[in-house]
Amino acid sequence: MAKAMRLMEDNIKLCDAVVFVLDARAPASTYNPKLKALAGARPILYLFNKCDLADEKTDGLLTLLKESGKNALKLNATASSVRPLQSAMEALVAEKSARLKEKGSSKPLRFLIAGVPNTGKSTVINALSGEKKAQVGDKAGVTRGKQWVKCGSFELMDTPGTMPPSFADQALARRLAYIGSVNDDILEMDEIALCLLEEMSEKYPSGLRERYEISGGTPLEMLDAVCRKRGFLLRGGQLDYERGERALIDDFRKGRLGRVCLDGVEDMKNAGLI
Repeated sequence: MAKAMRLMEDNIKLCDAVVFVLDARAPASTYNPKLKALAGARPILYLFNKCDLADEKTDGLLTLLKESGKNALKLNATASSVRPLQSAMEALVAEKSARLKEKGSSKPLRFLIAGVPNTGKSTVINALSGEKKAQVGDKAGVTRGKQWVKCGSFELMDTPGTMPPSFADQALARRLAYIGSVNDDILEMDEIALCLLEEMSEKYPSGLRERYEISGGTPLEMLDAVCRKRGFLLRGGQLDYERGERALIDDFRKGRLGRVCLDGVEDMKNAGLI
């Protein structure tokens, strides 16, 4: 991640504007305040991606972001029309575009597409370009280096995902793990699964009830219910917690527990978004 930040520091001078791609299910958790400082005076568009997986709570956070004077938009880059995004990007650089036209310059305007891993940066680029020009995946760390992609009158720079500079807020850090922005191989999946069950039980109990017939209990009791519902048993009838944990997290990431937004107004304030 430090290498990715150095890469952007070296290349931001080539860009005219920035699109920060955030996960609509956890916009505060997926915001890296260090990128804001890196952007300097360049105009920024905050894009709430994967809005098909988020509930109406996200709309309220998006409205607050706009009311704070920021440019913001929501999108499902895998299915939605990208015309609203194209229009927002055009508006973001309209003044500079007009100045270049006055000078007779045909120089393409360039956007840095940035965000933490697995927020859909490369998918956004592919949607804008209409082709699969950027490598995509459903796990952190797919993009390894910068990629310039031509998109109409723009050029887009895809970059490796960059994590927030610290994990001072453990709640936000855990949500990054839930959505796949942290490599699963370095996580304690049992802890992540139990924390996810606790948070979902508090905020979205209907999702657990409909998927696993869970109606309360401690996180461990709920994990027991997940394993039993999915038939994850070892020899002797013992519960296979490892399979249960991974199935739970996979269900969450793919929206099988319902549409959610785990972050709230205070999280947005603490992250420096509003």
